[in-house]
Amino acid sequence: MSENESLIFEVNVILFRKQLIMKKLLLIALILSTFVSCKNETETLKTITVDYPKTNKIVVTDTIFGEAVEDPYRWLEDDRSKETESWVKSQNEATFGYLDNIPYRKELKERLTKLWNYEKIGSPFKEGDYTYFYKNDGLQNQYVIYRYKTSEDPNTAEVFLDPNTFKEDGTISLGGASFSKDGKTLAYAISEGGSDWRKILVMNTETKEIVEDTLVDVKFSGMSWYKNEGFYYSSYDKPKGSELSAKTDQHKLYYHKLGTKQSEDLLIFGGTPEQKHRYIGGGVTEDDRYLVISASISTSGNKLFIKDLSQPNSQLITVLNHTDSDSNIIENVGSKLYIATNLDAPNKKIITVDASNPTPENWVDFIPETKNVLSPSTAGSSFFAHYMVDAVSKVLQYDYDGKLIREVELPGVGSASGFGAKKEDKELYYSFTNYVTPGSIYKYDIDKGTSELYKKPSIDFNPEAYESKQVFYTSKDGTKVPMIITYKKGLKLNGKNPTILYGYGGFNISLTPSFSIANAVWMEQGGVYAVPNLRGGGEYGKAWHDAGTKLQKQNVFDDFIAAAEYLISEHYTSSDYLAIRGGSNGGLLVGATMTQRPDLMKVALPAVGVLDMLRYHTFTAGAGWAYDYGTAEDSKEMFYYLKGYSPVHNVKKGVEYPATMVTTGDHDDRVVPAHSFKFAAELQSKQEGNNPTLIRIETDAGHGAGTPVSKTIDQYADIFGFTLYNMGYEVLPTKIEEKIKG
Repeated sequence: MSENESLIFEVNVILFRKQLIMKKLLLIALILSTFVSCKNETETLKTITVDYPKTNKIVVTDTIFGEAVEDPYRWLEDDRSKETESWVKSQNEATFGYLDNIPYRKELKERLTKLWNYEKIGSPFKEGDYTYFYKNDGLQNQYVIYRYKTSEDPNTAEVFLDPNTFKEDGTISLGGASFSKDGKTLAYAISEGGSDWRKILVMNTETKEIVEDTLVDVKFSGMSWYKNEGFYYSSYDKPKGSELSAKTDQHKLYYHKLGTKQSEDLLIFGGTPEQKHRYIGGGVTEDDRYLVISASISTSGNKLFIKDLSQPNSQLITVLNHTDSDSNIIENVGSKLYIATNLDAPNKKIITVDASNPTPENWVDFIPETKNVLSPSTAGSSFFAHYMVDAVSKVLQYDYDGKLIREVELPGVGSASGFGAKKEDKELYYSFTNYVTPGSIYKYDIDKGTSELYKKPSIDFNPEAYESKQVFYTSKDGTKVPMIITYKKGLKLNGKNPTILYGYGGFNISLTPSFSIANAVWMEQGGVYAVPNLRGGGEYGKAWHDAGTKLQKQNVFDDFIAAAEYLISEHYTSSDYLAIRGGSNGGLLVGATMTQRPDLMKVALPAVGVLDMLRYHTFTAGAGWAYDYGTAEDSKEMFYYLKGYSPVHNVKKGVEYPATMVTTGDHDDRVVPAHSFKFAAELQSKQEGNNPTLIRIETDAGHGAGTPVSKTIDQYADIFGFTLYNMGYEVLPTKIEEKIKG
């Protein structure tokens, strides 16, 4: 090579290297511009203003233990007034005007719709000559009941009852179904607009004809058949005033005999001053021998009675005359009763006792208490003891002598449910799921102890691309709290991952791993989904529940705050990318957390929340929640404690609260929408800065049960769109990822 050629070669190499550097710089610039675009969009979002409707203040003052408490939005409690109706309409106009400007809201809805559109089948069950199952073809608003002759091919299954025909928009849903002992008659309940009030219809299962007048004004009720003659159900007297908000305080148990009018139904229990209970349930044992009655003053603790139906005019026999425990009869063999109880056993156990003398001093342990919480069931010739081990399922099978047969081998780590069947059955069906595994159904041979896959959904979601990790973090007082964090594999712990922290923490309810189509879409967008098992729940038994009640309720909020701080400290996310979400009691959790620590999160999503803690007990059956909350009337100490965290009473002027979208339903008669109305009004009145404070009010919808699929998809598209938009995303995170890779 000559000197000139060598020089030309070196120059070309230098130019080539410069080109590479320029390409790298351009790529870096592209990446930076993408994120700058997001940042600039965040800044733009902060300048967007919402034309909030004016909410009139008409101050009503209550004096509680000598202190005057002003309630400027009391008028919003009247769900029948034209003024409230107008307010709801104007708030929705403002909210949807905002949501309409989110550029990828339609994309989210399309993806939710596509992923939702797969066949979902429930576990089969036998009634009379038929095997029944629930199925949704994909986007049907309500599940349909199918059946086939048990002796024939399951592929011959036909539609038996289709709730989608009740009303075109799907807002009338099936609220429960119960077959007579011979399977020839069905009693089923319907809910209109999501209300807890039900109507009961009675159908001939052979002809599918309605055979009786409809029972009306039924609430918080099962339907339990005695032979083929009639069934027991529960209800309240219809309240004076609004049926959606007026107080319902005295539950009653009735017996309806087929062929008679509802006005002739026998009052079995309740209805007298000495028998005043807020929740009463009646169930007949499988052998038709006993009527079992549970009577409660609140959502925790019950009295227990039995009535021998084989003896005419038999009297009620008291099993428990106090509400110091949660106890129920799960089985009987003749007069031998099997009772699941947490009396002197916070994690529950099963005892046996003879029905002739069934009080606690005669109880004998059958399956003793363990360190894990027990939820038992029966099927065929066995008891199935379902335990929660750090919120994950473990199932043991016992015989009727209390001898351990085996541990059921589950398909993985997650939540198993459905270990129940009739005594004559040789097999049962159970479902299994976790945060990345869509629910599958397994067929279990009771004698052999073997499982086989029965139905696995075909869904456009790859579980192998995601992972769940359980961690234990430390709460404010040193308590260790478990949390499961789920996300796409390869997640970078850079503090910039959009994260939803979801919690509940109350009423002895446990949050165990389960798959959600909506959460799958969230995680597809690179989102993290985190669920802590807060105190107040049932994951570790009665002691864990009680540690989050009444004067210890702050523990629940502290646990949730500590979960958020853990996610931030471990760089899963940061305050700019964190949303907190919860519904009902979880709505209270979000409301209390965002008012106590508004700096901690970017977005707050309280749904159908209990938000006015001074008046919650004055609506519908709210007084029954006093075991968890206490009431402002209990004592001066309880009043000040409730007032100290009540979200409605702790919105302060001049504070910058996170971007908030309150959600509720206009037919919610469990947690009345006035809670959400007042909270939204307070936020809009006092919010500092430009973070939006919206309320999305679903029409013809209640507390959540029976909500049509179409409405559910719309809700999630709005929730995720609002969340990502206020985290600064101009386009969906997946689009940013595609742009970088491209």
